[in-house]
Amino acid sequence: MKHLLSASALSLCALSTQAQDITIHRAGSHASAKGAAGFFTGAVRVDMLNAAQAPSRASSAYVTFEPGARTAWHTHPAGQTLTVTAGVGRVQRWGQNAEVIRPGDAVFIPAGVKHWHGAGPTTGMTHIAITETLDGKNVDWLEHVSDVQYAQ
Repeated sequence: MKHLLSASALSLCALSTQAQDITIHRAGSHASAKGAAGFFTGAVRVDMLNAAQAPSRASSAYVTFEPGARTAWHTHPAGQTLTVTAGVGRVQRWGQNAEVIRPGDAVFIPAGVKHWHGAGPTTGMTHIAITETLDGKNVDWLEHVSDVQYAQ
């Protein structure tokens, strides 16, 4: 069965599409921030790329970890995707072994999975983190990753 849209319906679709502007967040338009000691171990820099803009739920940031630096254990209510852009790092799911991640690797962490990520012991690492917000929240921070856990 063929569906036909009236000229007025097509016009409304065109108007609603045209009313939305493309937004460019220029490099350097957001100040770099130091990773908060409550959520990170070691030297970490966060460079926000964009905040979620409704109806989208995704925000993104470059996160740079110096050697040995890492996040605390945490979960995301709607998951997270990491794309490694430089260096060599690690990601670990609770109860499993850490895995090495390298430039070009894309890591998807499902919603609710307890994990951490960061640099290797001798090499820094930068990734782009794309995180979705659900009910106003994008992360639940937990305990720090111990040096023993990190060394395994």
